Amino acid sequence: MNHKNKITTVLSLTAGLMFSASTLAANWNIAVGDGGGSAQEALGLKFIEQLEANTGNKHSAKLFLNGQLGSEQDTVNDAAIGTLDFSILASNNLAPFSPTLGILSLPYIFENLEQAVQTVEGPIAAELVENTIRDSGVRIIGWTYSGFRVLSNSKRPIQKLADLDGVVVRVPKNEIMIDTYKSWGNNPTPMAWSETFTALQQGVVDGQDTPYTTIYAMKFGEVQKYISDLHYLFLLEPLIVSESVFQDQNEATQKAILAAGESATDYSLSWLKEKETIIKEELVSKYGMQIDTLQDEAEWAKKAQDAVWPKFYESVGGKDKVNALLTSLGRDKI
Repeated sequence: MNHKNKITTVLSLTAGLMFSASTLAANWNIAVGDGGGSAQEALGLKFIEQLEANTGNKHSAKLFLNGQLGSEQDTVNDAAIGTLDFSILASNNLAPFSPTLGILSLPYIFENLEQAVQTVEGPIAAELVENTIRDSGVRIIGWTYSGFRVLSNSKRPIQKLADLDGVVVRVPKNEIMIDTYKSWGNNPTPMAWSETFTALQQGVVDGQDTPYTTIYAMKFGEVQKYISDLHYLFLLEPLIVSESVFQDQNEATQKAILAAGESATDYSLSWLKEKETIIKEELVSKYGMQIDTLQDEAEWAKKAQDAVWPKFYESVGGKDKVNALLTSLGRDKI
């Protein structure tokens, strides 16, 4: 064999090895902040099911619930550097890494589930996906529909804004959400999600806000008595993949991952519609929780929008972006 043929052979073998490496079966890890029975888990299980179906069982994944792989914000860092494959987390915990996602956390930006779905399926969400890849090194491939974040507490029923006075509320380390509570005259306590149950249990904080599905999955009924049916933030929770992990895959695998994410998003919507009412009933029957309707929520909305929205126009992409979202939802511009 002459020198030229040797080089050709070596190059061919190298190319073959590289192709094999890119198509090797993988069993990826998915970090999940919430526990079993949550909307996050439901999305994750459907994603794994569809990923296996789309790849002929060549690729699979495993869920690690209850923050086993770190706090939700920690998992973004880990995915960005490629030491974690996937994570499911609240959009407000991803927003510090890609600020335009904060538009989803503006208080009362969504009036109902249908508006959240319309946004996820439209061009605004597609732009947020691209921004997140650019800003944080992770790619959003699916969305969990988790429901409105309702306020639970152990101190008293909260039926009007004045009832919130003196209630110590845990909030995520998210400036928009912190300022929302401040607009209501409250002094919230920013705290990592992984510390929340213990803080509620020990009385470090009186309350917190998360969707009904999360209250149930995290067994907050064991340490909380009252729920106020608040509607200030519809929680969308992205499924993210490390962009470096995604780019390491061949085109067929990338398409399989994206398709599995889309299927899981669709399933999450039907899961929420089916489960949320049942879960609310179980929170009452199993834990004896009391669910109250706010008598003056229009006042909550006005205070939050007047104080919070203008402060964050620039960070979420500009007032024009907010107006574009409002227009797409059939709402009046600001």
